[in-house]
Amino acid sequence: MNSTTVRQLLVRGMLAGLAAGVLALLVAYFLGEPQVDAAIAYEDAHASGHDHGAAEPGAEAEEEAPLVSRDAQATGGLATGILLYGVAFGGIAALAYCYALGRTGRFSPRATALLLAVAGLVAVYVVPFLKYPANPPAVGADDSVGRRTTLYLLMLVLSVLLMVAAVILGKRLAPRLGNWNATVVAAVALIAAIGLAYAFLPSVNEMPPDFPPTVVWKFRVAALAVQATLWTAFGLLFGELAQRLLAPGPAGSVPATGRDTATDRDTAAVGRGGTAAG
Repeated sequence: MNSTTVRQLLVRGMLAGLAAGVLALLVAYFLGEPQVDAAIAYEDAHASGHDHGAAEPGAEAEEEAPLVSRDAQATGGLATGILLYGVAFGGIAALAYCYALGRTGRFSPRATALLLAVAGLVAVYVVPFLKYPANPPAVGADDSVGRRTTLYLLMLVLSVLLMVAAVILGKRLAPRLGNWNATVVAAVALIAAIGLAYAFLPSVNEMPPDFPPTVVWKFRVAALAVQATLWTAFGLLFGELAQRLLAPGPAGSVPATGRDTATDRDTAAVGRGGTAAG
């Protein structure tokens, strides 16, 4: 695959990431923001109660106005963050796709994109999420942010490395066990390794005893839905764009070998020239 094809896939990946980000933004706004508002209301209520209990009689607590209003955070701030993330995410995923195409099996460009998106969702988000799920505001102590962030990043790196190792194991076992059996063995090994990581890494539970559990549950479902929408939409959109670029014929007519389309045309031209000479 030459640099021109990589550049074209990179641009298509960023565009697909932007489109997927728009869909993820809608999910975040309608599912996630109401739970954030509920968590902030809980935090403000407890902070107000603490201030009134500590204040002297007749004294009024002065509240500092936030630099960015809550409405701006929930609209422009949310849109800017998710859309920029979608573009960057799409570019990185497209580069990973360029490397994976033709190395993960004889799949079409469209199927490779979707498989890569599903594997990425599981490794990058679902596995770390199940160990260290997302929490709304007012959940978690301020002095443990660094520790929680470090543990989450460690779980994320382990998950990605274990996923890559499982893919390599499956490919090496395929000639001896067959594709199906090799896939099953690799999947079982992956699940066992993730289970060991879950067991050895410490858990974090800093939930306030009176925090509404429904808010936490809905917030976590919304966070998972945002990521699932982003990854799935990207896989479908980018897969279609990659299919049209790399295999513009009817679906399934051109196998995904990872070769350059220009190389294929040159090979065909040489073949026609040899036939004419004969």
